[in-house]
This record gives sequence, C-alpha cells and structure tokens, in this order.
Amino acid sequence: MGADQLLLFLTLGFAGGAVYAVIAASIVSLHAATGVLNFAQGSVALWGVWVVAELRESGTLVLPVGAVALSAQPLPAWPAVALGVLNAAALALAAHWLVFRPLRTAPPLAQVVASVGLMLAIASLVPLRFSTEGVLAPALLTDRTVTVAGAVVNVSDLILLATALLVAAALAAYFRFTRWGVATRAAAEDELAARLTGLSPDRLAGFMWLLTGAATALVAILAAPTVGLDPIGYMFYVLPGLAAALLARLTSIMTAWAAGVAIGVLQSILLLLSTTDGWPVWAQAGLGDAVPFVIVVFALVVLGRRIPARGALGTVRMPPVALPARPWPAAALLVSAATLAIALTSGSWRFGVVTSIIMALIALSLVVLTGYLGQISLASMAFAGSGGFILSRATMNWDVPFPLSIIVSAGAATLVGVLVGLPALRVRGAQLAVVTLAGAVAVQQLAFANPALTPFEGNLIDGPSLFGWDLTVRSGTDLTTSAFAATVVVIVGVLAMVVVRFLAGSTGQSFLAVRSNERAAASAGINVAHVKIA
Repeated sequence: MGADQLLLFLTLGFAGGAVYAVIAASIVSLHAATGVLNFAQGSVALWGVWVVAELRESGTLVLPVGAVALSAQPLPAWPAVALGVLNAAALALAAHWLVFRPLRTAPPLAQVVASVGLMLAIASLVPLRFSTEGVLAPALLTDRTVTVAGAVVNVSDLILLATALLVAAALAAYFRFTRWGVATRAAAEDELAARLTGLSPDRLAGFMWLLTGAATALVAILAAPTVGLDPIGYMFYVLPGLAAALLARLTSIMTAWAAGVAIGVLQSILLLLSTTDGWPVWAQAGLGDAVPFVIVVFALVVLGRRIPARGALGTVRMPPVALPARPWPAAALLVSAATLAIALTSGSWRFGVVTSIIMALIALSLVVLTGYLGQISLASMAFAGSGGFILSRATMNWDVPFPLSIIVSAGAATLVGVLVGLPALRVRGAQLAVVTLAGAVAVQQLAFANPALTPFEGNLIDGPSLFGWDLTVRSGTDLTTSAFAATVVVIVGVLAMVVVRFLAGSTGQSFLAVRSNERAAASAGINVAHVKIA
C-alpha cells in the first residue's frame, strides 16, 4: 500500500465525511436550540436528495402529499437544487411545529420515539413517492481532477469539504455573533428566564429547524452524485453524525464538523485496508459501519459526564406504574385467546398470529427496560436477531439439541445486550438511545448483512424436536404447524409469568427506585450498576 493510494482513499472519504460533518453540526445546533437529539436529520436530507433527482428527471416537484408538474422537460440543475433545499427546509420546519413543539415538555422517551418515528416515516415515504429503481444522480459539480503526491483527487470532493466547512462556520457564527443566535443560546441555558424576558424559544427553535434542514439538504444534494442515490442510505448517515456530535459534547459546532470529516476518512481508510492481504475475511464488510458505535461508546463513557443538559421549562413527571396484583386471571384469558386464535386460523393468518405472540416478548422486554427501569433502548430487535444468528450455528453446525439450543442462543444474545448497554452505567435518556441504535446497526452490518457470516440464502435453522415430538415451524404447505404454535404459547406464557413475578417483588421495586432517582436509590442501599446490568 503506497502513499499515493493512501492519499487517494483519504480524499475519497471527503464526500461522506462532508455529509456526516454537516449532519453533526446541525444536530449540535438543534440540540442547543431545542434540546432534541434529532435522529431524523439524515432523513430530511434524504427527502431533499430525491426531490432534486425527480426534478432533474421529469420536472415534477414531488411533495409528501401530491405533486406539481413544473415543466414537461427535466429542470436545470441549480433551480432543481434550490427547490430541493427549500422543500427539505419546509419539511424540517413542519416537523418542529407538528411533532417536536407539542412534545417540548414530554419525557425524553417520547421525544426519542417521535424523532425515530419521523426518521422511519420519511425513509418509508421515499419509495412510495419516487421511482427509485435504477435512478442515478447526475453530476452537479465539476468533474476535474488534480494530482497531489501521485494521487488523483476529485476537485468535487474538495468543494464538498469546503461547502460543509462554510455551513458549519456559518452556524457557529450565527450562535456567536447574531442577536437571534445569542438569544437561542440564552434560551438553551434557561428557557423559563428567556420567556420572562420576552424571547420566544419556539420561534428561535423553528428558525433553527429551517436553517439546519436547508444546510443538511444542500450538502447531501451536492454529495449525491459521489456517494450515490439510495432509498434509505442517508437515513443511517445520522449515526456517524450523532457520533461526531457527541465527540463535540453537543456544544462545539466546529469540533463536530472536524469529527464528522474524520469519521468519513476513517471509514474510507478501513475500506482500503480490507483489500489488503492478511485482513480478516469476516471484517471485509461492515467494519466501517461499526465505527460510529465504537465512537459513540467512547464519547458517552469518557465524555458522558461532561455533556451538558439543556435548560428545561420544568420537571418531567414519569408515568405511573401499576404493579401486577392478580396476574393469573389475565394470564389465563390471554392464553385462552391465543389458543383460540391459533385453532381458528391457518396458513398466513396463523403465521401472523404466532409471529405476534413471539413479538410480545420484545414488547415485554421494553416494559421491563424502559417502563420499570427508565432506560431507553432501540436495539431490542438486534438482540433478538443475535439470538437467532447463534441459534442457526447451534442447530446447523454444533448439533445442540432443543431446548438447550435456545438457552445457549439467548445467553449469547444476553452478552450482546450487556455489551451494548454498558454505557447505561454513565448515561441515560436520549444519549442512551443513540448508543443502542448505533449498536443495533453495528450488529446488523457486522453479522446479519456480512456475506462472510450470513450466506445469500440466510442463516438456516434446524427444526426442533422434543422426546420424539416434531416441533418444526413448517411442514409441507403448512406455514405454521400446530405443534410449533403450541410451543410458542407455552414458552411465551411461562416467560411472561416469570417476569411478572420478578416485577411484583423486590426486583421490580429496585427497578422503579432507580427509574425515579438513582442517587436516592443508591442511598437506600440499592446497587444501581447491578440493577442496570440485570
């Protein structure tokens, strides 16, 4: 690997790094203005990118609802870019007024759910509103190249890097030198005092949503010809952006910009290293996507105590919890309803019923972790997927019999959960949601989407049997056998009752004490770290 090749890949990371940098700068700015960690920042950029692509393809301005045919011919490049930026800015402003402003005093969980929901809603809307098959983003910037130390560097990548720098510098200057920016910083320190002095935090926040939506969309649109058009790709660009923002402690816009560029360059260098001899086969795909998780963990564990909290209008009350007093009648009713639903259905309907019963365990885990302990997790499905991944190995490669195979797989998933959840010992709230989402994506890319670990046909699982009784999921044309459905009802029912017994006892009381006040719980003799890990 020569110096020219290293320099080439370093500059190839500028395009992705520029997008990460402007997302990070926008996240820091929005957090200062509203206190919200906006998981949807990448999705807002995604919408602007596809608006421009459609305008340059057909001359039609696509809106979330409806469309306007502006021209019978493709629109010229820069008018299309202007409309795309305005469209994304309007979408960001609408998100503020319709979603986040009403949740201003809501618990952090509600804001995280709204932000993630908006992220997924916009990403889901793109393939519904646009034709995404085989669409390419025509070049917007120059195709010139320059030779630096033997490496051919695209001038467009340098322009993207400079544009992201100017955007970040403009946001930083806005907060430091303008009257509105200083007012926004004042409202961030003490929202109640700002209102008493006549400032409108809502108006200041709305302007920041507008500004950051436009800035993110502009850089993403300019980068689209280089990084490519993907129906959901930009949605996950928010993870490197969040990692960079946390490295900047959610305070320094320019540090966030530099960290975003560095993450893009690091991912490009890892891509180069993956092509060298001796690089592990399992690490040739997905390792770059795990970088944000490592950075987020470092930022939260090392810098977590120094990441400031925004001044709030008042204290947030946690929702009440009703302890299960007489669970047996309710359990009998639910088991009877599940059994009846299985007996009365077949084919895809029974498959849906059984899948819903299995997914009830995911819901139950969130009741324990979030409802009782107050910890926010976005990685529950990744933990479940880890169990399935190990189950495939246990049944197909290691010949572990049922039910030991399920116990081993659940134990392995538990270790993954503990690893992802370790930062909960230092942080909580929206910042914990960031690390769990980053961990989920890292598991997805390193294991589930890695061709070296997951073949094209997927990870197959051998059908279970117990004492000669076949519990296989499918048999012939039957999507879900009665035996497997009965097994699911029994296992889910038993686990649900075990959890209920734990929550009704001293364990549940300890969870609620930690949720209410960690310091008070510790003073009462509760080991907070042990409770969180449990």
